[in-house]
Amino acid sequence: MTSLPLLHLQGSPHHRGLQHGEELREAIAANVAVYRSRMLTSGVPENELASRSQRFLEQFTRYDASYRETMDGIAEGSGQDLLDITLLNARYELLYSAWSEFGRPTADGIRSECTSFGGADGAFVASGTQIGQNWDWFTGVEGALLQWEHGDTTVIGFTEAGVAGAKIGLNSAGIGLCINGLGASIDDWRLDTVPFHLRTMRVLQSTSLAEAVGHAVAPRPACSSNFFIGSAAEGVLTVEASPVGSRVIYQEGTAPLVHANHFRDPEALGVHQSWLETGRVSTYHRCDRMETLLAKESPVSAERLHAAMRDHEGGPLGLCRHPVATDPVELQTHTALAAHLELDAKRFSYTWGPPCESEFATVSL
Repeated sequence: MTSLPLLHLQGSPHHRGLQHGEELREAIAANVAVYRSRMLTSGVPENELASRSQRFLEQFTRYDASYRETMDGIAEGSGQDLLDITLLNARYELLYSAWSEFGRPTADGIRSECTSFGGADGAFVASGTQIGQNWDWFTGVEGALLQWEHGDTTVIGFTEAGVAGAKIGLNSAGIGLCINGLGASIDDWRLDTVPFHLRTMRVLQSTSLAEAVGHAVAPRPACSSNFFIGSAAEGVLTVEASPVGSRVIYQEGTAPLVHANHFRDPEALGVHQSWLETGRVSTYHRCDRMETLLAKESPVSAERLHAAMRDHEGGPLGLCRHPVATDPVELQTHTALAAHLELDAKRFSYTWGPPCESEFATVSL
């Protein structure tokens, strides 16, 4: 396993961005190249990349000036054009709306994203609230861990190099976040609202479960997504958010809650998951498989949990994903990050790459 760099960001938003850009300069350049390629493969017209990025630059500026200042610093420190840094920060909306509109391009129709899980006291052998996920994504994407202060709250989280906020992590107030990509035919990058990566940063800076949920659902998102949120004091829930409404799903009993990349009840929100209609879709297999594996032991030990995250049942559809060598490079995916977050102990354990290939490394607040 290659360990992720851990950046202790300090100072003003611009200075934090400057440090981010300087320390991850090569990784940011690699991500710009990867995402420009993936967006073109997904159907985004090349002559519209700059104009779409400009639209999001205006949204980041309007909704959070400090986030924009951080992006300015990243661009300066990395030597990248500001619109390319914006493209990284808006890649969720740009990619997911394209997939919902054009149908996601995948080899053999196999779609792979993320599998999240979590539970409060009674769900796991170790006491307290725990959440985590396998983050399945494109090969070639570079990541890092960021730690920073937001008022009296310390945050540590995973980000893709060049993205100003984190999206998988925890904070000193006992709030933790994992995420799942969702898709609905109504997703539209042109909706003027708080972008996804700004939302995830705000969730991770929250000091209560109610505040975190508020950032996940309001105002309505441009593209559907799932926020798997845990609180050391208040337990776990997951928020399915879409342009037509949001739905909160709570943990029931002591069995861990699990979520993958489909709405658990699309009719409840009136969404149409057009991108899941063709091909061999892995999200249903992964969700069922994780629930089955975690149900074999109650409460669940760390060993059982990590074994589930390393499970290969179903091959390319499985929980622990590996690139298929015969697939085109631009369509290859794998489990890029496996994360296990203990919110009471404030520990972030992870593998960078498929979890079957290494032991978990741990960082703590």
